[in-house]
Amino acid sequence: MRSAPLSRYLVFFTIAILGCSLDLATKQWIFASLGLPGEQEVWWLWQDVFGFQTSLNEGALFGIGQGRVSLFAAMSVAAAVAIFLWLFVAGAAREWLLTIACGFVSAGIFGNLYDRLGLPGLSWNYANPLHEVGDRVFAVRDWILVMIGRWPWPTFNLADSMLVVGAGLITIHVIWFDTAVKKPS
Repeated sequence: MRSAPLSRYLVFFTIAILGCSLDLATKQWIFASLGLPGEQEVWWLWQDVFGFQTSLNEGALFGIGQGRVSLFAAMSVAAAVAIFLWLFVAGAAREWLLTIACGFVSAGIFGNLYDRLGLPGLSWNYANPLHEVGDRVFAVRDWILVMIGRWPWPTFNLADSMLVVGAGLITIHVIWFDTAVKKPS
């Protein structure tokens, strides 16, 4: 077992906890303000470009795998465990950038996992083939709407943004800082 300095644990858990808390607080605020999907119009900050609109996603990225909430919840737990083991048992936390990146990824994982487990206590206000009116919601709460021309980008949340930031930092580390990869001379 390769140990990491205490500072890495502090940085990782600070980013993960603060990031997850910020994600959950913003979801709570937006859903309390705008209600469930379809209850309010889009709250535009920049007309037809950027605004807030509530959405519930029972799938994964871009809505892939709708209705497979249990699978994605299990995958989230497995990913969180793997990240912790990789950082603090395998020793990846010796690298600052990886510690920070994995803090962001973990914040995103736990923010969306909270929703997938149905912990916000929401109930569906409309029926579709996957649920009835009044059923408990086991779906990720999304709320950030970006329009590109006339086409909306899939609605997302801060947890999704943190996952992207973390993945970007890992990519930067692999491309520019990974000393394990030998560069041709």
